[in-house]
Amino acid sequence: MTLPRPKHLPAEERRNVTIEAVVDLAGRTNPDSITTAAIAEHMNLTQGAIFRHFPNKEAIWQAVMTWVAERLMARIERASRGIDSPIEKMQAMFLAHVAFVSEHPGAPRMLFGELQGARATPAKRLAQAMLRQYAERLNDLIKEGKARGELRPDLDGEAAATLFIGTIQGLVMQSLIAGEMNHMTEAAPRVFALFRRGIETGNANRGES
Repeated sequence: MTLPRPKHLPAEERRNVTIEAVVDLAGRTNPDSITTAAIAEHMNLTQGAIFRHFPNKEAIWQAVMTWVAERLMARIERASRGIDSPIEKMQAMFLAHVAFVSEHPGAPRMLFGELQGARATPAKRLAQAMLRQYAERLNDLIKEGKARGELRPDLDGEAAATLFIGTIQGLVMQSLIAGEMNHMTEAAPRVFALFRRGIETGNANRGES
């Protein structure tokens, strides 16, 4: 589907519209096959209009990774704000992450594509930095949960953070393969409940969504 032609937009807004168009396009096709010509056609613009705001395709990909990282991290922080319990914060983050991906299926496809690439591109470095930031946030919550007695004292925090992120990635991959993004939003509460049972202390409250 070609998007309506965006007219008379300020430069920053035009950049954002282009980024969102790439994410939308990545949700419909292999990100590796997306060219600037395809982006321009999708937006009903000329390639020249695209290059007035981005010097090359690599700059577009870097901007897309920045967009994904900023919005995803902001989404999970908003979801966990005001929640006192570390494990409940983690559940809110898990569900918010899944919801974000369900709304923007092109985002994980772009992310996976960059991380799998052999070249150390600026976009790949941004993706790696986002995952490190995410893991650090989870490790902080896990340490707090252990200190408060919510999580097992012998819990390997680094492994638990890796499993948390990997579990979401697994849900995403299954949904992308099935072509049904609603699958992961329906499965997410049950999947997190299993993860939770593995990291909680024996006497912790086992609330399930």
